[in-house]
Amino acid sequence: MTDLHGKTAFVTGSVQGIGLAIAQELAKAGARIGVHGLATREEAEATCELLEKAGAPEARFFEGDLRDANAIEAMMQGVSDWGGADILVNNAGIQHTAPLAEMPAEKWDAILAINLSAAFHTMQKAMPSMAQRGYGRVINIASVHGVAASKEKAPYCAAKFGLVGLSKVAALEYANAGSKAAGGITVNCICPGWTETAIIEPQIQARAAAHNGDRNAGIAELRSEKQPSQRTSDPSEIGALALWLCNPVAHNITGTSIPVDGGWTAQ
Repeated sequence: MTDLHGKTAFVTGSVQGIGLAIAQELAKAGARIGVHGLATREEAEATCELLEKAGAPEARFFEGDLRDANAIEAMMQGVSDWGGADILVNNAGIQHTAPLAEMPAEKWDAILAINLSAAFHTMQKAMPSMAQRGYGRVINIASVHGVAASKEKAPYCAAKFGLVGLSKVAALEYANAGSKAAGGITVNCICPGWTETAIIEPQIQARAAAHNGDRNAGIAELRSEKQPSQRTSDPSEIGALALWLCNPVAHNITGTSIPVDGGWTAQ
């Protein structure tokens, strides 16, 4: 069992989906949770309450527009003033599918900013303090599209491939920080395949439309096209893996990109 009492985790995009599932697993292990995401005050408060009921000694919402480097700096300063992040999970992400020739420039800019540049900014602010403490975990939620491309996803693939590269560089730079006893500093990517989250909903709807509105047929087509297991993942499964990576026993697992994709990238 991973015991995170005395640790603080900051998870971007943690009011729903994979981010919330990861936050819940870290909360169950006793970590304080810094929450972030697109949420009303009521939604933010409800998420913090949920995480405290799950086991977090404290949960606090931090607002920050991940398209804006200055806003990220202010957000991370708030996290630092709160005690700093021992665990940083860059989960927030957006998606837009279109052929390369038709991809709106503003979609390219937004996807690169939120899915890639924001992780650079949060890591740059959080990791030096991790090194000083001798323990730190950066878990970047990439995608199978960080290691394998698909049509009509140029900005998403570019961002996720970039996130994998960024993570490898950071892993190397901090590889010898800390100690085995303390847990060291590690940086890893988790690369989910088809996972039951809102981000894939537009793709489900598009496939369903091709099957006369049959949603189940649309989902089945998505699964069979790429994922050999033909099973989607639940966000809680990604949360369980993230929690395990936080265990001191994982001190030598760094610079990796771990697929959770039913064999998608094994093909």
